[in-house]
Amino acid sequence: MKNIDDLIDSAAELAEGGLSKGEIADELNVSKETASWLVSRSGATTTTATAKTSQSPHDIHVDWSAIGRDSARLTHVGRAVADLLSKQGEEVDLTIGIEKAGAPIATTVARELDTDLGTYAPSKHQWDDGESEELSGSFSRNFAGIRNRECYVVDDTITSGTTMTETVEAVRDRGGEPVACAVLTDKRGVEEIEGVPVYSLVQVLRVGQSE
Repeated sequence: MKNIDDLIDSAAELAEGGLSKGEIADELNVSKETASWLVSRSGATTTTATAKTSQSPHDIHVDWSAIGRDSARLTHVGRAVADLLSKQGEEVDLTIGIEKAGAPIATTVARELDTDLGTYAPSKHQWDDGESEELSGSFSRNFAGIRNRECYVVDDTITSGTTMTETVEAVRDRGGEPVACAVLTDKRGVEEIEGVPVYSLVQVLRVGQSE
């Protein structure tokens, strides 16, 4: 993405493709509020939420597609994430990747650290304007189950921390225990979530406040 107009165009294309606001937020690495604002600016949808999202949100867009579109680069970055986690926990044998973008990173982490691989689809993928926030995520049955194990949690970006918090709680609800979380980029600057340490390759800090 070169500028905000490109981001708005991408949001419009995704909305017209049938993606929910939560899925658009995930694809563009922005908050749900920012996703709604981008779609409303594009004119792709006309909803009662448009007025609520007319004010420009305070957010930072992270575009790591130069990594994601190349398997070799993605593997190298995944190894760096694995290195962040390598000293955390002695008997961890499970890595949970948060879908969508966290799953391929978690695959490399699991291979590097010799753990099983699981994936979690967060509730935000179902979220859209006007819908209830009381939604639930799910673990894929095609991958490893929790089975009361310690695990790592991996995603691409932390924006508000909501998705990572949800995943940590979901793991605990299944009897597991997250030992550490890791992401490529942390836009919030958190050191821990629900008592679980968070590690990132890059931290983004907003200096000052937009008017």
